[in-house]
Amino acid sequence: MKIWHISDTHTFHELLVVPEGIDMVIFSGDCSNPRDPYNNEPEVRRFIDWFSALYIEHKIFVAGNHDSSIEKGLVTKDDFDGECIYYLENSHITIEGIKIFGSPYTPEFGRWSFMKARHKLDRIWRGAIDDDADIIVVHGPPKGMLDFSYDRFNKLEMCGDKSLMNRVIEVEPILMLSGHIHNNKDIVNAGTRTRPDLKTIFSNGSVVTDGKFGKLSSNGNILEI
Repeated sequence: MKIWHISDTHTFHELLVVPEGIDMVIFSGDCSNPRDPYNNEPEVRRFIDWFSALYIEHKIFVAGNHDSSIEKGLVTKDDFDGECIYYLENSHITIEGIKIFGSPYTPEFGRWSFMKARHKLDRIWRGAIDDDADIIVVHGPPKGMLDFSYDRFNKLEMCGDKSLMNRVIEVEPILMLSGHIHNNKDIVNAGTRTRPDLKTIFSNGSVVTDGKFGKLSSNGNILEI
């Protein structure tokens, strides 16, 4: 199974070069921008039109903190189902024997969508992610994996979710897919990484760089299992 992992297109999805020979495309959040859900809705629907037209057999979508029209219910799971796109929100699907979990939730930062206080996320990951998940798709990364950014004091920090990393260590999926934390100044978060103590491949599929929207800094990641 050859998988194309993309994330954080922020309306620039048409700039992507669609690779050949892909069996599954997985999107891990932020296809849109506006905080206002009614302004957000047309952007999400334009992404659905593009995503559904890709000549790729299996398509999976997880929302992100900018996809406010989905959180508000203006765009629903039925809208994705009607276009043969699997929408995952704290849920699993099994495709050709591969069990995939997806969730849009990220640690709280500002007033955006699908965010929860960090101390509440552990309950989600332990209660929702099955022990036998082969792929985990979450909008934000686990702590320490492709998650570097600058805080409000311009200090470098790892801003991923520690409780998610704890659950990944327990489950040890084949793939841990996320986005949310873009490339930033001299930081490159897009790409893949591994840990010597885990079989899991970590992928940040974000395709933009902060402050440079309008052109892409990545074309996502291709993974094979």
